[in-house]
Amino acid sequence: MNSRQQLILQMVIDQGRVSVAELAKITGVSEVTIRQDLNLLEKQSYLRRTHGYAVPLDSDDVETRMMNNYPIKRQLAEFAANLVNDGETVFIENGSSNALLARTLAEQKNITLITVSSYIAHLLKETPCEVILLGGIYQKKSESMVGPLTRQYIQQVHFSKAFIGIDGWQPDTGFTGRDMMRADVVNAVLEKGSEAIILTDSSKFGAVHPYTLGPAAQFSRVITDDKLNPTAHQTLKQSGLAVDIVPHYPAL
Repeated sequence: MNSRQQLILQMVIDQGRVSVAELAKITGVSEVTIRQDLNLLEKQSYLRRTHGYAVPLDSDDVETRMMNNYPIKRQLAEFAANLVNDGETVFIENGSSNALLARTLAEQKNITLITVSSYIAHLLKETPCEVILLGGIYQKKSESMVGPLTRQYIQQVHFSKAFIGIDGWQPDTGFTGRDMMRADVVNAVLEKGSEAIILTDSSKFGAVHPYTLGPAAQFSRVITDDKLNPTAHQTLKQSGLAVDIVPHYPAL
């Protein structure tokens, strides 16, 4: 690791997220050179690259995850927004794709949005969208409300559609989450019996995590991108789910 790469790594550790453009300006080299440095540092497991940024390996905030595969997630959000009509009340759970959906809906539709995500609520503070933020234990890392109080609040509100994020899926496990408390919130939402829609990029399929979301029969639809494995696609359809594959069109 040369001195420039050491400086880059230190900046990423100190600031949490640094853009390629900022790194190029501070180090006095081209963005092409910075990307080469970041590729090397990522390969050596010193940091992680996202869309136009470098972040520490332990960074797990919603905004950082939103920038990972951002163009794909943006197209997924646009597709999902078309399923919501003016005047509807929808629940949006958590996660980066769902945050983009919430912002898209707030900009395009006259809806009421219910969420457990304080990040999503804050994201919409300048929009005319009516936001209902449910209470509970504040989980700082995920910026989300969880726990028995959140379950009670979910029982007291009503919505026509619920958009859910997942952390993993395999044929033998179904949909899974990596956090027990957030998984419990999702399962409370599923118990409401409204139309439950999974919104996620295809990178989650093939992964497995400890906590079950479901069963699959409680979901009605999966929205993901065209990198979904064909075998996974077929298995999802056989389980009775509608599967919407959103083509990814790279930005010009």
